[in-house]
Amino acid sequence: MAALVLGDGRRIALEVAETRSARRRGLLGRTSVDGGALLITKCRSVHTLGMRFAIDVAHLDSSMRVLRVRTMPPQRLGAPVLRARHVLEADAGALGRWNLRVGNQVRVEP
Repeated sequence: MAALVLGDGRRIALEVAETRSARRRGLLGRTSVDGGALLITKCRSVHTLGMRFAIDVAHLDSSMRVLRVRTMPPQRLGAPVLRARHVLEADAGALGRWNLRVGNQVRVEP
């Protein structure tokens, strides 16, 4: 499992969805993100159709800078963010606790 490294150096457990099937599956069928996050690569938008819980969503550009942060309740379609290249998903409220805001830079480490 990888780690999401925040600007203040904190490390968050990170699952990376790189394959087409992993990106398509995302968090479907789960009941939480278990305190970590899911990074969906090559992605500009997400949905919560069929999900059982609300999630925080951060759209990231190609340099892993946060472009947009929002909370999505279940059964919603998210609008695409044109400059986004990745989407970070976490349990609702997690991005606020991590103080992840628009303009922050993150990185992924093994």
